Amino acid sequence: MLIQRQHSALLVIDIQNRLLPVIADHERVLAHCLWLVRLAQRLDVPMLFSEQYPQGLGHTVAELLEHAPPDAVMEKTHFSCAAEPSCMQRMAELQRKQWIVIGTEAHVCVLQTALGLHQAGQQVFVVADAVASRQVANRDLALQRLSQAGVSVVSREMVAYEWLHQAGGDEFRAINRDFLR
Repeated sequence: MLIQRQHSALLVIDIQNRLLPVIADHERVLAHCLWLVRLAQRLDVPMLFSEQYPQGLGHTVAELLEHAPPDAVMEKTHFSCAAEPSCMQRMAELQRKQWIVIGTEAHVCVLQTALGLHQAGQQVFVVADAVASRQVANRDLALQRLSQAGVSVVSREMVAYEWLHQAGGDEFRAINRDFLR
């Protein structure tokens, strides 16, 4: 199945101030998440951001929040957004059936959210180059498990080109110039 811009939303999982510094290759994953957030903003794809117990882990990093729409942050105590009633309500309000999932930690909150949304009948796409864990082995196992469970594991560029759908025109030229080079 293809990712369709009009049916999808970006779900940014737990890129938080006190968690991010202990994530393996955290600068890369932040850069890749920021790239997708900026692209979603540019293409008018809705976005939501989850925060796992922000009293302990801090809030979403400022670099991402500056591109977030108002009221985009959802607080949770469950590891899975799909197990948190307030998150599921907020997600339902967007009326999207495809969820592009990025963030941390791949083997905990990303995994449980993606599996939960998949079990709930949603189409889930986890972006391999925009998820991470404290240990690379845990990230790799999570991506393997997600794929085996029927969740689509994709790259940032797959998302971008599927959102664009075709070459040519002003929108493609602008996105190609600003994001795809």
